[in-house]
Amino acid sequence: MQTQTENQTGTHWLAALDGEARGLVAAVDVHPDAGRLFGGTIDTEGYIHYLIQTYHYARWSTPILGEAGERLKRLGRHPELAELLVQKAGEERGHERWLLSDLANLGCPRERVEEAAHRPAVDAYVGWNFFTSRSGVPTAVLGTAYVLEYLSQTRAGVAAERLQAAASIPNIHKSVTFLRSHGALDGDHVAEMARILGRLTDSEDQAAILFSARATRSLYPCIFREGGPNRLTPEG
Repeated sequence: MQTQTENQTGTHWLAALDGEARGLVAAVDVHPDAGRLFGGTIDTEGYIHYLIQTYHYARWSTPILGEAGERLKRLGRHPELAELLVQKAGEERGHERWLLSDLANLGCPRERVEEAAHRPAVDAYVGWNFFTSRSGVPTAVLGTAYVLEYLSQTRAGVAAERLQAAASIPNIHKSVTFLRSHGALDGDHVAEMARILGRLTDSEDQAAILFSARATRSLYPCIFREGGPNRLTPEG
């Protein structure tokens, strides 16, 4: 049970939030296809799969964050967090175009991207975050943002460099805009979020943010292919 001092300082719950972020990094490191992506050894099909699935959740980042921020304003709660959510909505605007550009450079046109099947984890991720922003505790989406930006800070830039160094995917040097840009941007974002969230003392909001962080940590590895490039299919 949290003490009043732990609530006021933010050290206890922020440590738990960091734990969820580190847990996500550990989960993708041991996932076969995610490990290949961040190690720079993924095949073309796997990389295209990753970019398509990422497009189908990232395209909703701006409305999810923006609606959460505006709803928090209407509720008259946590003005600093409301502004942070609106700010982050602006920061995410247009990132889906980076994904479409990377995919086009891999020979994957937008029509194929739009028609591609979503992994169940993508639909769950989008549905959960829209629920929290529109009907649940609106600050919860900050838990999602925190763990994903932590992942980008620690893995995205390195993955872009390794993919380019391996050069095993045709035209890869023109197809890492999303990874490279997120690796460069999200380090400062994580530090800013930690600074602001460290002042949050409301136990309900802390719990909601941690819950969303945990949900994202569980869902995100499931956007990747399950078996990788050489999965054997059972005979009918």
